[in-house]
Amino acid sequence: MTTGPGVPIRGQTHLNRLQLASFRNYDSLSIDLLPGPVVLTGENGAGKTNLLEAVSFLSPGRGLRRATLEEISKNGNPDGFAVHAQIEGPAGACSIGTGTAGLGPGETGRKVRINGATARSAEELLDWVRVIWLTPAMDALFTGPAGDRRRFLDRLVLAVDPHHGQRANSYEKAMRGRNRLLVDNSRDSAWFDAIETQMAETGIAIAAARVEMVRLLNAMINRLPSNGPFPQADIALDGLIEAGIGHQAAVDLEERFRHDLASGRERDRAAGRTLDGPHRSDLRVRHRPKAMPAELCSTGEQKALLVGIILSHARLCAEVSGSAPVLLLDEIAAHFDAGRRAAMFDILEELGCQTFMTGTEPALFSSLTGRAQFITVDHGTVRPTEGH
Repeated sequence: MTTGPGVPIRGQTHLNRLQLASFRNYDSLSIDLLPGPVVLTGENGAGKTNLLEAVSFLSPGRGLRRATLEEISKNGNPDGFAVHAQIEGPAGACSIGTGTAGLGPGETGRKVRINGATARSAEELLDWVRVIWLTPAMDALFTGPAGDRRRFLDRLVLAVDPHHGQRANSYEKAMRGRNRLLVDNSRDSAWFDAIETQMAETGIAIAAARVEMVRLLNAMINRLPSNGPFPQADIALDGLIEAGIGHQAAVDLEERFRHDLASGRERDRAAGRTLDGPHRSDLRVRHRPKAMPAELCSTGEQKALLVGIILSHARLCAEVSGSAPVLLLDEIAAHFDAGRRAAMFDILEELGCQTFMTGTEPALFSSLTGRAQFITVDHGTVRPTEGH
């Protein structure tokens, strides 16, 4: 446990410095950071979430807003944006740079450089840092579309299984190819067979990784106190493929899925898309103390359930990877009373995570005084918060 702001914890990965160029509302920024809690306060629209989004780009994917790269560069700067971070962790010091600045002719996407060398893929970031986030947009996770829950689960899997993103991308690419054949009314059986074989191999691997994550996460949730500030959740996967994991050999499941895809071509052709597969699965969550589906709980109960899941996953990530992840908690304090906020801060400290939290008022984080780095964000500038 820390004894004050800036005291590193054994096994913690933390950012020492964050630098931005042409990122959202920041022309340029360089900020030194301390281990442990980092509290970012300022009025709405000041750029607090933009800082969290910049940190989220230290992980694979499109960041916590899932924005297009063109949206991120300030005022559409044609030279692109850049994020640079100095990181310290159990594996040592690391310099990470990412963004679209400096792309050569014909290059697309965002480039990732680690210790000065161009990374083969963004998944290499996971060798140095794991980033987990919770944003207000996720408040509707339990009542929104199943796709949002699948994406949420896949982010949790990716934090402990660096290859999950590649499998998911491969499956999505193959499925898009199959859907094109369906829409074009193609009858090329050999082409269908090749695509469906790839979908079966990657699809079963995706389902198996999700099932394992749910198993591990449920075990971690069971370690939460039954009467704690964040209720225990029961998590399950709803999907035909996932139901077979653990009951049949992977090769048999692959063959069954491949057969189902082949036999379902005419049905899928009529629909214009692939109707079966891990892209149709859903994540089910129940409030254990109330024995109630999460989607029927109150807004406050849903938020508490979600925070409990994130905290359990952070603990799981630390145990699996040997390093506490970096947490990004946007507008987290406004939903809870003072007692639950203080309990959450104590849990975060016990987890040993560098946690970036945003809010409009420093008073929301008063119980962290003397234990956190307080920073005021003011429309593209930052400064230490007075009195902290």
